Parts: sequence; structure tokens; C-alpha cells
Amino acid sequence: MANNKHDSGGKAGSGNRRRGPADNDLDERLDSLGKRLQQERTQIERAKNPGKPSDGKEISQAFRLSSEFIAAILVGAALGYAIDYWLGTAPWGMIILLMLGFCAAILNVLRAAGMVAESGVEMHNTDDHSNARSNPAPKPGPHDRNGEN
Repeated sequence: MANNKHDSGGKAGSGNRRRGPADNDLDERLDSLGKRLQQERTQIERAKNPGKPSDGKEISQAFRLSSEFIAAILVGAALGYAIDYWLGTAPWGMIILLMLGFCAAILNVLRAAGMVAESGVEMHNTDDHSNARSNPAPKPGPHDRNGEN
């Protein structure tokens, strides 16, 4: 019976070791752990790079903005060239209207991005107290009278 203690193959770490049911269970657990780790890694990568499927809105807006930008510059350059041709003021008409076209292009892009108000719409600053005379103080309500309810 003394020899039965070492039936599993001698010293630990030697290559002659027999595999038992406990080793198969460890292998299964190791494989399961590897699969779970891989799933967690893919979830972390997805969280870092949320590549949501695009419906094309962003791309269409980018193409629209870029085409408006280029068109405004080209229209300014064409009008400048035409004015220079008819009036003989080369290159001043082209330079001035090219710069105006560039300014118009930037203004159009800023309007489309919502950074500038549309033409004809006044933006007001809520911190501005210069119009205090035109806005009278609000009338007291039923709960504002000397602490009465």
C-alpha cells in the first residue's frame, strides 16, 4: 500500500505524469476562463470604439457643407473674373470677390453648424441687463405677499 501513494507518476513536474479526472476538470475550467476573457476583451474594445452603424446623415452633411464651401469660393472667383474682364480692373475684382466668397463660405458653414444665428434672427444674451427698462418687473403672485400662502 505504500506504493499506491505515488501511482500518479512520481515527482511533480516530471513528464511521466498521468492525467486524471481532476486534470480534465481543470482543462475545462481553463478553456472556459479563456473564452470569458476573450468575450470581456471584445466588449472592452467595443466600448472604446463604439462603431455604431451610420445611416449616412453625417456623411451627407459633410458633403453638403464642403460643396457649399467650395461653391461660394468659386462663385466669388467667377464674379470677380467677370467684373475684371468687363471693367478692365484686373486683378482687383477677382481678389476682392474671392475674399468675399471665402467669407460667405465660412458664414454658411458656421450657420449650418449652428454656431451663428440665421439671417434675420436676433440672438440675445440672457446676461445683458441693458434692456431692463423695456422689461418691467413681474407682478407678485399669490404666494409672494408678506409670507402669506
